[in-house]
Amino acid sequence: MKKYYIRTFGCQMNINDSQKMGGILKTLGYEPAENWEDADVILVNTCSVREKPDQKVLSALGDFKKIKKKNPDAVIGVCGCLAQRAGYEILQKAPFIDMVFGTTNIHHLPKLLEEAQSGNKAVEIIEDIDENETELDKYPVVRENKYTAFVTIIRGCDKNCTYCIVPTTRGKERSRRIGEILQEVQYLVEDGVKEIHLIGQNVTAYGKDLGDVKFWELLYAINDIEGVERIRFTTGHPRDLSEDVIKAMADLPKVCEALHLPIQAGSDRILEAMDRGYTQKEYLQKIELLRKYMPDIALSTDIIVGFPGETYEDYLETIKVLKEVKYDQVFAFKYSPRPGTPAENLPMTEDPKTLSKWLNDLILMQKDISFEKNLAYEGKVVEVLVEEQKEDGSLVGRTRTNKLVHLEGRNNLLGELVNVKITKANRFSLEGKTLKDINLTVI
Repeated sequence: MKKYYIRTFGCQMNINDSQKMGGILKTLGYEPAENWEDADVILVNTCSVREKPDQKVLSALGDFKKIKKKNPDAVIGVCGCLAQRAGYEILQKAPFIDMVFGTTNIHHLPKLLEEAQSGNKAVEIIEDIDENETELDKYPVVRENKYTAFVTIIRGCDKNCTYCIVPTTRGKERSRRIGEILQEVQYLVEDGVKEIHLIGQNVTAYGKDLGDVKFWELLYAINDIEGVERIRFTTGHPRDLSEDVIKAMADLPKVCEALHLPIQAGSDRILEAMDRGYTQKEYLQKIELLRKYMPDIALSTDIIVGFPGETYEDYLETIKVLKEVKYDQVFAFKYSPRPGTPAENLPMTEDPKTLSKWLNDLILMQKDISFEKNLAYEGKVVEVLVEEQKEDGSLVGRTRTNKLVHLEGRNNLLGELVNVKITKANRFSLEGKTLKDINLTVI
């Protein structure tokens, strides 16, 4: 049987796209390869949000080129956001590539693969949205995790953040019909999935282009599906996080008390330059509202350090937000100019060494905050969905607040929701033991 290997860079949307591509290849008679050297088809699903993933893609392609010596008929393909933005440029840099395709025509993979296997270059980068892109949703997915699954509910983004390439690589917002989403969730539940993770470039904008459904209504509908145990969603824009959505999160027992809400910067001046559409005060009001309805909610965010024009005083405004909100987790990066974005040619204010120091200081501060948040779990009993068993027999799962938990246990706990007493807090995870018939409140 022929084998495939997919290397994925980037966000949950890219991961889900790769899972769909795995499903397409499975229907064509392929099975996953344990490593790329055994593959007949290699796909590199790319990200273009920052410069570093671009470099990693070219490095990976340099390695994958070697497969041609062992298997001259092997097909190497590049897809995803970088391919959408610079597919022909990639082909020039790596002419040994057989396929290049973008983000809206993944469902054309069977046709493209057939073309490449016939000895032709299969290149298809569609700038306009393919009206048949939802054909992709009809394919099965190949998931490593049996008990949690991503479900795409919206594609693209209508925001105009000046640093962001997503509207170019993913297009305008397109919401899936609620019936299609519910049908997919039902299928996943029947396949053993316990946790549904709704994803999109801006999930909280779901339904705006449909006119007849709101995101919070979708949450209620999924909550009513028997067999769904947990619901999460990523990522939402602060401007679209309404009180109705927050009320639904608090009201629905299956929606987890965890939210990723990107702030990007703390300075109003920089937020305006980024065209984020809110001030620091307005963002913090959303945080206050979340904690009013869900006092124990776990929060994470994205932060860009060194956006053009950012001064040390602006940076300190970001640090102020960090100290006030006390996020459970922060994804922080140094600003990376993206070709084709409004901010691409803006002059940098500080030198790279200074920005690296700012970033490092921020990360160190956040590590202490994250550890402090984790320490609060010691001695408490939490609900954990057991997702994986390690080679040493230990189990790994997550709390409703998305904390990683390592615990002792038995194989038959896989896929189960269990009560766990946290015995130790680490900087990035928790440790605990399962309990039976315990008469304690679960958080």
